[in-house]
Amino acid sequence: MLRIARAALFAMVPVELLLVVLLVSGVSLPRPLIVTAEAAVVAVLILEAATLYRLFGAERRGGATRRTALRAAYGQLVPDQVRRIVGFDLKGMVSLALWIARRRHGVPSGATAVSYSRAQTSTMVIFLSAMVVELVGAEILLRAFGAPVGLRTVILVVDAYTVLIVLAVIAACITRPHVVSADEVRIRYGAFFDLRVPREQIAQVRHAHNLNESGTVKVEDDRLAVAVASQTNLILELTEPISAVRPLGRRAEVRVIRFFADDPKAAIHGLRPAGNTRPNPEGITAGTWQQTATGTAPSEG
Repeated sequence: MLRIARAALFAMVPVELLLVVLLVSGVSLPRPLIVTAEAAVVAVLILEAATLYRLFGAERRGGATRRTALRAAYGQLVPDQVRRIVGFDLKGMVSLALWIARRRHGVPSGATAVSYSRAQTSTMVIFLSAMVVELVGAEILLRAFGAPVGLRTVILVVDAYTVLIVLAVIAACITRPHVVSADEVRIRYGAFFDLRVPREQIAQVRHAHNLNESGTVKVEDDRLAVAVASQTNLILELTEPISAVRPLGRRAEVRVIRFFADDPKAAIHGLRPAGNTRPNPEGITAGTWQQTATGTAPSEG
């Protein structure tokens, strides 16, 4: 029943969106088709409610509180990937509010915030400007061709929402920096990625500039790369593997982490153990750090 409910939910959303777009665009649809579609939507909603109630009841019989049972039922009904995507949007909106208020997320007192957005912000602003021009141009063209008001409204809303999402991504990367505290190093990329590395598990910190990263969050073997504008410039080597959760929920055990910081020297300074004031070229031991600079992928072996 759970599989059927999920499949019905995924089928209902695009069909309902298509009907709404056609109706607001002024397309004349046969009334029996509209009635049938709406009856199907109601049936799917009843199925979802019944499935949620059954899952909720099972959790309650297992001893869970109402709130815990509701969260568990929702988690079973809605796939993790969908919940994560919704979460990205919500965190992005919160980041916009923080950006306007000139505040940062998750930087406690005494911790060091390590920014990473500078390398990509200018490019994203140019991209955002092009999207705004496209939005205005599309509206002018649709008016010139006499497109229905409903269709123009739908396109305008979709384009405006896309602009809002890009703004949210920019804001999230600015307001959610990496964080170096006494207990951990928190490596982030906007609202999409968040990894906490305990300080005692860091064996070595190195500065190695790589301009050839592919993807933003990528795992190969036990190596994780969190890139900004295809760049990383810091490497953490760990004493033991740590579990990293990728943006859509996949987990990987990683032992080497490459990431980017606008000011890698400041990041290394924050990571340096107390009393260590100069580079240590010795072997990989807990708390040591080294500095190198290359234009190609660094050797980590």
